[in-house]
Amino acid sequence: MKKNKIIFWVATIIILLWEGVMPLGTLLFAPEYVNVGTKPLGYPDYFSYTLIIFKVLGVVAISFPKTPAKLKEWAYAGFTFSLIFAFISHAYVDQNIGFMLMPLVVLGILVISYIYNNKIQPNGLSK
Repeated sequence: MKKNKIIFWVATIIILLWEGVMPLGTLLFAPEYVNVGTKPLGYPDYFSYTLIIFKVLGVVAISFPKTPAKLKEWAYAGFTFSLIFAFISHAYVDQNIGFMLMPLVVLGILVISYIYNNKIQPNGLSK
């Protein structure tokens, strides 16, 4: 059980840093770079701000232990869709293999967090 918790928290902390702290830090401390990743893909400026807000809310939902199971499930689903569409956007627009692989790597870490969250919860996410 302890091994499962360690794996869950390592994966979840990576997601928390990558999907929550980094975008929020950019918004607060370097707002001129907020849309650097989305502008070349053709997305409007407001999309970046919306994405940051929902990423921060998602990492709070995933990392807070007392979050209701359904809300956690929605947060995991939201991150999954976001990362899949990031891959698709990069594959379609700039076709840079590094930009295409990064969302898939983060998605893999997210899957580990999801699987181990189900292992450490008494009834999994489907309470």
